[in-house]
Amino acid sequence: MKFILCFVIVCLVNNSVFSQLDLNQIMKGPGFIGVVPQNPHWSADGSQIYFQKQHPDSLAPNYFSFALNSGQTKVLDEAQWAARWSKSNDFSTHNALLKIKENQIEILDLKTKQISTFNYFGHAFWNPQNLKQGNEVVLQQQFNLFQLNLQTGLLTHLITYQKGEAPKAKDSPLTAAELEFFESERRKQLQNTKIEINPKLQWLDFEPNGALQVDPSARFVILREESEPQSKGTEVPHFIASDAHVYTEKSRSKVHNEEPHTHIFIHDLQSVKVQEVSFANLPNMGENRKLFVHPVIFADHSQTALCDVRSSDNKDRWIVQINLTNAAVELIDHQHDVAWIGGPGISSWNMETGTLGWLVDSKTVYFQSEQTGFSHLYTYDLQSKHKMALTSGNYEVHGVELSEDQSSFYLHTNKQHPGTRSFSKLDLKTLKMTDLLQEPGAYEVLLSPDETQMLYRFSTSTQPWELFVAAQKNPTKKLQITHSTTSIYDAAAKAFHSPQVLSFKASDGVQVYARLYEPTANVKNGAAVLFVHGAGYLQNAHQYWSYYEREFLFHQLLAQKGYTVLDVDYRASEGYGRDYRTAIYRHMGGRDLQDYVDAKQFLVSTYGIDSARVGIYGGSYGGFITLMGLFTKPNTFACGAALRSVSDWAHYNHEYTTNILNTPAADPEAYKQSSPIYFAEGLQDPLLILHGMIDDNVQFQDVVRLNQRLIELGKKDYWMALYPVERHSFKYTSSWVDEYRRILELFETYLK
Repeated sequence: MKFILCFVIVCLVNNSVFSQLDLNQIMKGPGFIGVVPQNPHWSADGSQIYFQKQHPDSLAPNYFSFALNSGQTKVLDEAQWAARWSKSNDFSTHNALLKIKENQIEILDLKTKQISTFNYFGHAFWNPQNLKQGNEVVLQQQFNLFQLNLQTGLLTHLITYQKGEAPKAKDSPLTAAELEFFESERRKQLQNTKIEINPKLQWLDFEPNGALQVDPSARFVILREESEPQSKGTEVPHFIASDAHVYTEKSRSKVHNEEPHTHIFIHDLQSVKVQEVSFANLPNMGENRKLFVHPVIFADHSQTALCDVRSSDNKDRWIVQINLTNAAVELIDHQHDVAWIGGPGISSWNMETGTLGWLVDSKTVYFQSEQTGFSHLYTYDLQSKHKMALTSGNYEVHGVELSEDQSSFYLHTNKQHPGTRSFSKLDLKTLKMTDLLQEPGAYEVLLSPDETQMLYRFSTSTQPWELFVAAQKNPTKKLQITHSTTSIYDAAAKAFHSPQVLSFKASDGVQVYARLYEPTANVKNGAAVLFVHGAGYLQNAHQYWSYYEREFLFHQLLAQKGYTVLDVDYRASEGYGRDYRTAIYRHMGGRDLQDYVDAKQFLVSTYGIDSARVGIYGGSYGGFITLMGLFTKPNTFACGAALRSVSDWAHYNHEYTTNILNTPAADPEAYKQSSPIYFAEGLQDPLLILHGMIDDNVQFQDVVRLNQRLIELGKKDYWMALYPVERHSFKYTSSWVDEYRRILELFETYLK
């Protein structure tokens, strides 16, 4: 009996210890939580699963493989990791995989399982592209194109591009002999290699940019010429260095008034003719419209290509078909937004390509559009000119993968709830949607090479990402591959309250989603903290593991201390459609900030929070909102902490900012009404500013300028904490601890 009583007492003590979170512990992040699996992918034959774990205190990642037949997990060294074959990491052809190294190419024949290795002379190859015949691919080497035979390893020279004019024999009688001499010398060097030189040279009046694209017949080449605005770069000073001297790091430019522009050309290898593709006749094009043209997508069965064309001001997107023989352009779909084009699966400011491709007949195109206000999947028949919506409703399609036989689409959506990511299969004949994985949380799914198995990362709001595998025919029978959390986290998590995802009606009538951390009644202190996530277009009021894992733990700690915490997906957050996304157009710190004023009122009226004891904090865009809240809404928030915050949008990067505020020359009022530095005189409540001094995203200069402004205004009750060795995302535990100790002290001082 005594033993049982002692055991119970020990358990109670241990649970009590684990339930009381410690700031020094939780700011270790993965050191406290555990290191979650990343970069999961299948082996080429589907028998193995590979993944990585990167511990923050180690520069070297740990590599792992999991064998499906034995259920065994192995640790791999770097050589074993480099030797793996996977369609996710190696270039895939119809029958083979390619590993392209410096001057070496390895080829795995998927049928025979044989590996061939070929060594080549010269610069490294890159940009592999498939051809119609399954045993050949095209490779690029500088501005040279070669055709590689996968069986023999023979490289045949297709074309070399060079800027300038072709030399004329009459200008120099030695030219022909000189070229012939050096060409023969090069032939001598290459005689023992598998490179066949065809001295075909195409002179251009411009230098092509980036990848040269070759159609499947190896007849047409797409060339790009990109003009970038002349903008002045910035410099980030490093005050802590091994030699005790300050040095500067080159960094991005600030917002500028010019936009980039892309020209594309088609070269028919059967001639010397190079034609520019003109988009002048597209709707809303206007004169001298600056464009960004994404890489084309060739049809397999016709001499045509798809092209995603976007205006550089990001207000128009055109999906077009290009005839490769005559460079004629035909419109498929035009998307226009008075604010800016965006949304899941839609090409946007960050230059990432959107969902766009051919179905097997090369007569049907698929893409995503926000036509209904939510990003959905569409097809377009080139013959009938008919566009059809494959998905619809007040939800968004967040990921699209076409099945190998092109009979179905696999979709990641938030159809079940705005705060989840489920996985479904859409049959193209019946348009029937079958839900495969839909438990509350989020799924990131990769299908096996034969599509019978699903490898996925899954998480909930309190359970970090883990790896699972399940058969597509029986998805409920899952096998967990990893258990990554530490024993101390598992013990602490037992005392966590799963944050409640709820919504409240904002002052303009729109439902705004939020995540609530509510303390138990015995510790509730009547004070509240509002958290502002970063990035603007990001979602954090959801039912899966937060990108802000330290903040999640900090909110649990605050709840243990009696604070009510509300994490709001303010206007411009991801997951809620076009109108929600663009509600901040021309005025950041307007509607998005008002959502926090409304959130405070919601807490006061619904949860009995003291209106005079509500604080606000956040980082990056969250720091910006905190500044705008304290500067433009004095006496609304009792105090605020602004981490790595933008204080003047004209000093941020061009691509992100001009989407929302246009350019400073075109719309100076948008910059003025959106930048906290113009409203600094409104500061009346305690403010804590925290910033990394080598931040190359929101640069340290932002808060230096703001500090000088506050000095000149004679402001009091604000403090700055600076971190000399930290960038935008902090790296060192000591910095995290110091930062959140100060934030906690701010709340304990002004909210309790």
